[in-house]
Amino acid sequence: MDINIGTLAGQTIAMIVFVWFCMKYIWPPLMQAIEERQTQIADGLAAAERGQQSLDKAQVEAGQIVDEARRQASGILDQAHARANEIVADGKADGVKERERQLTAARAEVEQEVNRAREELRGQVSAIALAGAEKILTREINAQTHEDILGKLAAEL
Repeated sequence: MDINIGTLAGQTIAMIVFVWFCMKYIWPPLMQAIEERQTQIADGLAAAERGQQSLDKAQVEAGQIVDEARRQASGILDQAHARANEIVADGKADGVKERERQLTAARAEVEQEVNRAREELRGQVSAIALAGAEKILTREINAQTHEDILGKLAAEL
């Protein structure tokens, strides 16, 4: 093949037509596809960044929620301990009151028993005194001796 002006001009015109055809019909769809892909990639990166920010924010909020829950649990435990201490103190106070009540009742019962025993003893002493008086009267009727014996018996009572 000979290179002459005609072939060179034909080749140049064919190349210009080919470039024009490519620029007119092939290049715009390719550029549009590339731009769409770039937009999708940029949107994906932006969504990933937003997702990372949301994750970081959620982790911070989760940490705050856990801290708040710990504080509430600690407060509840403190309240429970305080209530338990109150219940123990109330129980102790009730126990002391019950003990005092029982001691008072026991003392009253002991006092009643002592009074009953005294009354019984008085009855027995008076019976003994009467028996002693009968014996004295049956033995002798001396008023002075009789009075001395009764005085001693009365002093013993």
